[in-house]
Amino acid sequence: MASRADNIASNLNLGNFAKATELKQRIWFTIGALIVFRFLSFVPLPGVNPLILSDLYEQTRGGILDLFNAFSGGSLERMSLIALGVMPYITASIVVQMASALHPALSALKKEGASGRQKLNQYTRYGTVFLCAIQGYFLAVGLESFAAQSGLAAVVDPGYLFRIGAVVSIVGGTMFLLWLGEQITSRGIGNGISLIIMAGIVAQFPSFASNLFEGGRTGSIAPWIIIAFLVMIAVLIYGISFFERAQRRLLIQYPKRATERGMMQADRSHLPLKINTAGVIPPIFASSLLLLPLTISQFAGNSVDTESTFGNVIITLNQYLAHGQPLYMALYAIGIIFFCFFYTAVVFNPEETADNLKKNGGFIPGIRPGKRTADYLEYVLTRITVLGAAYLTVVCVVPEYMIAQTGIPLFLGGTSLLIVVNVTVDTITQVQSHLLAHQYGDLIKKAKLKGRMR
Repeated sequence: MASRADNIASNLNLGNFAKATELKQRIWFTIGALIVFRFLSFVPLPGVNPLILSDLYEQTRGGILDLFNAFSGGSLERMSLIALGVMPYITASIVVQMASALHPALSALKKEGASGRQKLNQYTRYGTVFLCAIQGYFLAVGLESFAAQSGLAAVVDPGYLFRIGAVVSIVGGTMFLLWLGEQITSRGIGNGISLIIMAGIVAQFPSFASNLFEGGRTGSIAPWIIIAFLVMIAVLIYGISFFERAQRRLLIQYPKRATERGMMQADRSHLPLKINTAGVIPPIFASSLLLLPLTISQFAGNSVDTESTFGNVIITLNQYLAHGQPLYMALYAIGIIFFCFFYTAVVFNPEETADNLKKNGGFIPGIRPGKRTADYLEYVLTRITVLGAAYLTVVCVVPEYMIAQTGIPLFLGGTSLLIVVNVTVDTITQVQSHLLAHQYGDLIKKAKLKGRMR
């Protein structure tokens, strides 16, 4: 049976794709949903002049909002209905997950299974609406103040009616994206929210490439910087692919069992522990937490009195937390390291894993089952998480610091490449799983037909 499974896996190719009707439907549905996402990014908010928005956005280009703009697929630059993308949902998810780990009542909900998770998801949605309303209001106020300072009438009719309409539109756009992501996850292929973020980043690649080579042609960017940047991208893709597949495999021994020939044989297996158990979650979480106050402060800074104490605080905060500044990089690195350990503790429970091994008769050689096994798993997991956190910090922080110093567009940093590579690998893995399941289904049908013929 094992050799047959190996043969099926080795024969997994694109020729089998034509026979997998369900898989093709899922892929077409995913592509259609992402096209809808891209169309929405070009629908402006009601009451704004889209022809003037690009001129206003140039005033903040090169700042932290470039990262927000990249994650939303350029929607922030065009002030579309989905200007905030899915970042408020991610921020709300962070708050709910941290609260469920600290608050006893929410922790009990988490242990209730599907009903508890449904309740936590409902709280996350409430938090998403709340954060969208706050950020949407400051976006509207900032847009009015930008227009007043520059003399460009980006807002047709400024006032509370425009602000209310903008908040309602932005909240509705973000909630529609969440629904679209859920549809991709259930009816398409891959994780819907991750694919939406990746689609927003990939959509910026053509403009990035044209700006990069145009800068080399005009002489604004030195040729050696372009070559070094392309080499850095290649090295990052290779390094990300290597570390994301790196594992620490723990040997699991099972008691001896009688075989068909009457011999006693011990079964062996492996428990794979990924070096980066948290995946792309830490940089996304760290970015979203930084983007929430920075979005508010950067847009609010244009509408406050610069001579007041509050105005000076806002301006100073924007200066120190600007992209490439030491304080921003330090907070970003600390956030990545924290969420590496936090999310690893959320997704992997050593005590539960040790109990499951004990129930199935499995044990780690040299380690007593039960609490000793849980302690050993936590010991190993903590040390490989240190490596994973260091890898993520280097990949995400160092390239973006170099980009900030050289003036090359921000969005193609290590964080963006990490998301693109991870989501691509996960999606391809799911496609292969569907193809493998389809081949197993064909084998079962053939076996049933042969049994009936006999």
